[in-house]
Amino acid sequence: MKITDYKIILASNSPRRKELLAGIDVDYELKMLPDIDESFPETMQVDEVAEYLAKKKATAYLPELNDDELLITADTIVLLDDMVIGKPADEDDAIRMLKLLSGRTHRVITGVCMTSKKREVSFSDTAYVTFGSLSDEEIRYYVSKYKPYDKAGSYGVQEWIGYVAVERIEGSYFNVMGFPIFKVYKELKQF
Repeated sequence: MKITDYKIILASNSPRRKELLAGIDVDYELKMLPDIDESFPETMQVDEVAEYLAKKKATAYLPELNDDELLITADTIVLLDDMVIGKPADEDDAIRMLKLLSGRTHRVITGVCMTSKKREVSFSDTAYVTFGSLSDEEIRYYVSKYKPYDKAGSYGVQEWIGYVAVERIEGSYFNVMGFPIFKVYKELKQF
């Protein structure tokens, strides 16, 4: 089913985003620019960070965008209270992050930006995720086996840890995976 006349460009290294976009039968091309700055102002409201970063990524691609192309960028953050938890720097950082999340509820916010030469639409989606308590052994096992270094909060809900630790999700499961595909599909139809 064709939902837009644009040629869709997904600017993401995320296998989950690729899988979810393919899951709605959208043809797309991947493009990646190296070393896009993912910093944000320290004074920014934390619930605005993901959408800000998605828009910032889109800006980096604009000079290369053709008139018939629609660029999709996204960024996912994990918030524990008002602390932004991004991607871990290394194994110790991943373990530290998962210890913080163990037995607590956190927010997962994914910001998405859809950009053409003539128009930009951005939005975010929030889900609340409650983790059960994890032992140090379980955390070390997960980090050692799954190496979640490319994931906000150091976990993938679709992996082992999602099966054994996630007690409850309020909001979109796919948002927790890193791409609120329901909202993406809806916006694509309107673009």
